[in-house]
Amino acid sequence: MAFDGLFTYSMTTDLQQLVTGRITKIHQPNAQEVVLQIRANGGNHKLLFSIHPSYARVHLTEQTIENPSEPPMFCMLLRKHIEGGFISSIKQHDLDRIIIVEIQSKNEIGDPIVRELHAEIMGRHSNLLLIDKEQTKIIDSLKHLSPSMNSFRTILPGQPYIAPPAQNKWQPLTVTDEQLTVFFNEPKTAKEVVSQFVGFSPLHAEELLFRLASTANKVICFRDFMAAFRDGGTEPMYVFANNKTYFSPIALTHLQGEKTVYPNLHELLDRVFFARAERDRVKQQAGDLERWLQNEIDKLSLKIKKLTKDYERASKLDQFQLFGELLMANIYAFEKGVKEVTVTNYYSESAEEITIPVSERKTPIENAQSYYTKYTKAKNALIMVQEQLEKTKEEITYFEMLAQQVQQASPGDIEEIREELAEQGYLKLRHAKKKKKQLKPEPERYISSTGTPISVGKNNKQNDMLTFKIAKRTDTWLHTKDIPGSHVVIHATEPDETTLREAATLAAYFSKARDSSSVPVDYTEIRQVKKPNGAKPGFVIYFEQKTLFIDPEETVILQLKKQS
Repeated sequence: MAFDGLFTYSMTTDLQQLVTGRITKIHQPNAQEVVLQIRANGGNHKLLFSIHPSYARVHLTEQTIENPSEPPMFCMLLRKHIEGGFISSIKQHDLDRIIIVEIQSKNEIGDPIVRELHAEIMGRHSNLLLIDKEQTKIIDSLKHLSPSMNSFRTILPGQPYIAPPAQNKWQPLTVTDEQLTVFFNEPKTAKEVVSQFVGFSPLHAEELLFRLASTANKVICFRDFMAAFRDGGTEPMYVFANNKTYFSPIALTHLQGEKTVYPNLHELLDRVFFARAERDRVKQQAGDLERWLQNEIDKLSLKIKKLTKDYERASKLDQFQLFGELLMANIYAFEKGVKEVTVTNYYSESAEEITIPVSERKTPIENAQSYYTKYTKAKNALIMVQEQLEKTKEEITYFEMLAQQVQQASPGDIEEIREELAEQGYLKLRHAKKKKKQLKPEPERYISSTGTPISVGKNNKQNDMLTFKIAKRTDTWLHTKDIPGSHVVIHATEPDETTLREAATLAAYFSKARDSSSVPVDYTEIRQVKKPNGAKPGFVIYFEQKTLFIDPEETVILQLKKQS
């Protein structure tokens, strides 16, 4: 990861296309993200601000981010001050991780006002502030910092705006040739570069040193390196190397791994944060549901262990029956008062002698009868335990399927999962402030690269709706083989091979096997898919299926989503 000052430098250049654009809508999907919809240069754009401690960033996005039914207070404040305003400039503060968006707007009585959005992209200290430029005062921010939390700068409404403390480092854009020559006269480490120059992360420091190592003129190499960031990046790149993800506006030549080049920075960041950011949005909304599901799975797993022990004990019923039969056959061979009886086992081919424990307080007939009673109880227990085991295993499978759906859900899918658990009697629904009209489950829509519509159910309500209400009998149905996952439907009779494989990729990606390779995906016609009587939501049986083996690829999912 490297959303450092150099990346911010490139991003600021990339965002110049929004200057003179008008802010038409403002949304705040959650406590850490704000999205501005901007009309600029004849097109509509979505500008995302995120202050997530791990995924803080600013960029244009093509992803659809669901919004809450009621906008938060900060969102309402932004609408009041800057909605309808025009972006007059977008600039970076001192090559630091701060982007300032200046907006010309109007107040309630129509007088012109100037507001600034300051996006501070600084890990866990990230923040988004709305500033009154004329008075240099904070109107509000996503995160507040009291004097007790930060003695240098207070981030509260009405307080004077103070920029983050300046770094006592060289500016890479204004450093002199002489300074560069002296500094790089001796070999340097990435840590020394980061300590000396503003804007460098270890990743870009390593890349610079790698390039410097193969050139004689280090000053020209440094200048060329900085120039590569100036125009929005020369080669926006995503690299997977050493089991880690890296990204940069320029080519990362020092890394050996799988590299993908993107046409611009916002497509690169959509790729990098596509699954991570969505997962985090869901975690904010469904953390309690995840914990509840895991707790239920743990309790049921413990129940399985106890039932298995009970089953093993009950499985001794054959021995109880044998002891009863042998005691009856030797009823006159022993008397009351003994603790054990040794008899010949007539039911064994070798006719060996076995010793049977008996109660000295019971008569021979009572001892035999006691073993018959144990046999009957064990036989009945075995049936009951077997039923309980099967029921418990089914519940574990059900909860594991729901846990997988929660992990891969979009925020809008979570409420449907809660509703399903309430309908099944497992949970009570939270009391909503306003009773909303019940909406039909809406599966996600995709378009294959050959233009064929594909639908994906992201939870059991959507799966049942898609498979048994929306799809036609001749449509193609797909699901991972023996792995919890989504129902996927190709809305076409006899789809082409490309569409079939892309739909199978969706089925593999939206399953528990997302991070696996060569995932088996079954496909058949909808008419071959049946729901057994009394089955839980999402459970089906199917026939006459064929199987594809697929490697789930996030890039394919992004492309299909982009086309939809």
